[in-house]
Amino acid sequence: MAETVTTRAGTTTTSPGLLTSLEPLLRDWLPRQRWFAGKGRPVTGFSPVAATDLLPAGGELGLHHVLVRTHEGAAPGDCYQLFVGAREALPPRLAPALIGHATTGPLAGRTLYDALYDARPAGLLLEALRTGARIGALRCERDPAQEIRPGLVPRLGTAEQSNSSVVYGDTFILKLFRRVVPGINPDLELPLALAREGCTRVPPPTAWLRAELGGEAYVLGVLQPYVRGAVDGWELALRELAKGEDFAEEARSLGRATAEVHTALARALPTVTLGHAQLGPLVDGMTERLEAAAQAVPALRPYAPALRTAYTALADLAGEGRTWTAQRAHGDLHLGQCLRSPSGEWTLIDFEGEPARPLAERRMPQPIERDVAGMLRSFDYAAYSADPPVPDWASACRAAYCSGYAEVSGTDPRTDPVLLRAYETDKAVYEVVYEARHRPDWLPVPLSAIRRLASPDPS
Repeated sequence: MAETVTTRAGTTTTSPGLLTSLEPLLRDWLPRQRWFAGKGRPVTGFSPVAATDLLPAGGELGLHHVLVRTHEGAAPGDCYQLFVGAREALPPRLAPALIGHATTGPLAGRTLYDALYDARPAGLLLEALRTGARIGALRCERDPAQEIRPGLVPRLGTAEQSNSSVVYGDTFILKLFRRVVPGINPDLELPLALAREGCTRVPPPTAWLRAELGGEAYVLGVLQPYVRGAVDGWELALRELAKGEDFAEEARSLGRATAEVHTALARALPTVTLGHAQLGPLVDGMTERLEAAAQAVPALRPYAPALRTAYTALADLAGEGRTWTAQRAHGDLHLGQCLRSPSGEWTLIDFEGEPARPLAERRMPQPIERDVAGMLRSFDYAAYSADPPVPDWASACRAAYCSGYAEVSGTDPRTDPVLLRAYETDKAVYEVVYEARHRPDWLPVPLSAIRRLASPDPS
């Protein structure tokens, strides 16, 4: 039977009490998490943003919702969302969730762990969303037109990502943002807008978790329908590559799905015109990222002058009076952000944008070529991760994707090669830095694209 959540369960505080128990443990535990954004930067301290007791601390199971800010030297770092469980001892099944054993503060003597691994706390979250609970500063809101059945069995998602997900009975998936900032999160904003437009290519939000703190609103999580039996585009592409199968028809279908989403977003939200004044900062940003990347990765330096022409060509067009339309878009589109259902339909997910970028930047209108470039790079990544690489496979997918896009939108992205090359170059430069820092064995993959983009004919 489902456990009812009431507002009496929680009180929100910003006092350091709970953090006294947590801080010694978080110094070791937090940097080891896949979703921790400060890799390579030492955490020197923490400050509380808010803490809410979801279950009383003195019971058999304590449950605490915590927002905590890291400090790196004298500078404040990021704010992270934690669901902390407290028990006398952990059963073996929860061993991977261990944060540590508290020796100080109000939780002294208790074993603390990531409560998302535990079925009962995860079930409480769904029940709170189902009932529209208000617990301290936490606000659970939902779409009343969608039913949420009680008692769905939760399981923690296993995919490595910058957030955490809990699947409920193959019916819903709850995405919980680990690094949070105040403001409107596009991962809720854009799917809500698409749902109003009747776009079926994106799962409509069923419920969402917010916090009201100090006059600012934080989006903490979004519950959406789970696409049962779906496989993500990256896994599917690698599977077909391994079998030597063609992927062009799937790429064409994915291009149509992308265009449907872009068209619906252009109807739902304002578009703007980009001219010389607006393109200047965009080109400057691309150029600065290239210069910084060339300093960080020596292998990139021989190609930097030729790559820079991708940006100067765009600036020259803008100087001649060319304009472009910008609109809200996905912001971080690649094969891993796409799901193919057993019926063959493609769905786009994860509209958060690139989490490392400021929220205001992620919510800015942009040319659709940015999304297209991300997907074209993803086809390359798949093809060059094969042994041996199969560049013709990528070329066929890239062409099919753009053709499928044109079938819906009426405009083929390849008809604006200067803008597309600039965005693809910017993405490949980012990939070079990322791989050099985190996965050096993968560095040849983006470098193969760098060589192509730096050539006289980068198509």
